[in-house]
Amino acid sequence: MTEINLDKSSVRELNEKLQGGSAGDKFSINNTVGKHALSVGLTTDVDVEINGHVGYYCAGMNQKANIVINGNAGPGLAENMMSGEVRVTGNASQYAAATAHGGLLVIEGDSSSRCGISMKGVNIVVGGNIGHMSAFMAQSGCLVVCGDAGDALGDSIYEAKLYVRGKVKSLGTDCIEKEMRDEHKKELQQLLSQSKMSHGVEEFRRYGSARKLYNFDIDQVDDY
Repeated sequence: MTEINLDKSSVRELNEKLQGGSAGDKFSINNTVGKHALSVGLTTDVDVEINGHVGYYCAGMNQKANIVINGNAGPGLAENMMSGEVRVTGNASQYAAATAHGGLLVIEGDSSSRCGISMKGVNIVVGGNIGHMSAFMAQSGCLVVCGDAGDALGDSIYEAKLYVRGKVKSLGTDCIEKEMRDEHKKELQQLLSQSKMSHGVEEFRRYGSARKLYNFDIDQVDDY
């Protein structure tokens, strides 16, 4: 285990050391005090444990790495993530996993507005609630919410799948409740197990695209 103290190392030095790690290497990062852009651009199968709160864009562009944040995360957590796993034991701020293409993001607490905006294949599991405009223009992947969802969930959604256990304040344009079939229950169970959430799949409802925005319809011009 390599320990890195951010009282003594800069963020640049930290990221250079992490990016130069080899598969199987383990790192522990301390004294983060909300610093920005920690553990970004990792492309190898390393384990990173961050002890403390982090600022903007932590774990951005992650590939293969397993990153655990023992604290809260600021805006842009795991933005454009490609693969690997990122876990936050606390809460996350707005636009977590924006544009992310793959991997798994687990937020054990709440996530703020625009969680999963324009997600492109990532799986996101939130143990608590999410804010407004989450999964806006979500293209593929899954967003699992074990608590409640705010206004305009899934606005202009494409083919991502949304699973919500609690209440949805409102659905966005072209987002509707959909049937929970066996394949969806299986998928949801796998995500809950992988993220270490103990809820039953029968407690969730599924939401997705009504597919009415794919083509322009002159009879519905006022809805656009």
